[in-house]
Amino acid sequence: MIRKTALGTVFLLTIVYILSFVDRQIIAVLGTQIRDSLNLTNFQIGLLYGPVFSVIYAFAGIPMGRIADKTSRIVMICIGLAIWSLMTVLSGFAASFTFLVTARLLVGISQAMLSPAVYSYLADRFSEKDRATVFSVYASGIFIGIGLSFLAGGTISLNYDWQTAMIAAGVPGLILAPIVWFLIKEPERTKEYAPEMGSTVQEIQNILSNRSIRWHLAGFSFLACTGYTILGFAGNIFNDVYSRPDLTAQFGWFMFGVGAMVMISGKTADYLARKNAARRYWMGVVAALAGLPFYLFGLFAEDAGMAFFLIGTGVLFSSSYNGVAAALIQYYVNPGQRALTGGIYLFVISIAGFGLGPPVTGWLTDAVFSGRYAVSSAILTVMLICSAGAASSFIRAMALYQKDAIVRT
Repeated sequence: MIRKTALGTVFLLTIVYILSFVDRQIIAVLGTQIRDSLNLTNFQIGLLYGPVFSVIYAFAGIPMGRIADKTSRIVMICIGLAIWSLMTVLSGFAASFTFLVTARLLVGISQAMLSPAVYSYLADRFSEKDRATVFSVYASGIFIGIGLSFLAGGTISLNYDWQTAMIAAGVPGLILAPIVWFLIKEPERTKEYAPEMGSTVQEIQNILSNRSIRWHLAGFSFLACTGYTILGFAGNIFNDVYSRPDLTAQFGWFMFGVGAMVMISGKTADYLARKNAARRYWMGVVAALAGLPFYLFGLFAEDAGMAFFLIGTGVLFSSSYNGVAAALIQYYVNPGQRALTGGIYLFVISIAGFGLGPPVTGWLTDAVFSGRYAVSSAILTVMLICSAGAASSFIRAMALYQKDAIVRT
């Protein structure tokens, strides 16, 4: 049974994660207003939302994980929170593209300090049998944050301006950073941390030599491709297919539902593990396959309202994997490798998910498919391939789990 004080810690870290995604997503929500105000191009806005943040975030995660395995994780979390919140506030005063690029780079670097440190902290703080549940509560912050960025950020910008919305997105983090510093304490490192580790490259090679880890990363990378794709092209569906751009903003409501599904998925995974720990991977299979019927009918529905409901329902299933994914990989490594492993996981799903899914979908839409449902056909093609790849990867990981896992609880 998880103690109330421990639950309070998870709750506080989840709020930090929520704020990280509000600040991460806010550029997309305010993109058109920023573009018109600073005379930018759509390409420049795309750079700010995508590569300027995601590439530096992905690559910074590995060294940040290495540092978190050797230093105070709480210090890293608080410093990261303070920096990205300050950069978001300062972005509200930006008068040039260069300033925004610099701020977004610093947001990416500082946010890379968060999850590797949190993954390691939670794995130390909670027993193996509760990890999927705890990690899923934390991961629910992804979708709560995205939902809030659409709803709160969009509302503030409509009633005031994008500068006010940007400042409002960053201020809560500046307030929360000292609270986290005061309330959350670094747990004592066990003797398992004592052995001297090799270089970062050697440690990465050691981690990736585990067959189950490779299948784990492959499976959840496939799922990340589907997640980034639907988030990236939901606006295209409602605008290009149905001429209902208003539904794009309302799509944010489904993100709160996804947050709940992430927690349900984690709790179910820990329940399934009572008889066989490898069965946690079944929640990955569910995420890969359960949403497909909803996407199949929703992407090609005649009615916009029906499409909105079916696609949103598909997202509830296909994005439910996040907490289970982050928890499961921790069972394969020693405590001294946990944060670094978290950094590798974030690197792989960020590069594979953001770097492959959306570009391939865009190319299929422009070059392969045509007609009213071109974007729908492109999205479904990517989803079918990724779902098959994810499900087969998880089945393989389940078969190898008992041989490769260090902790089999």
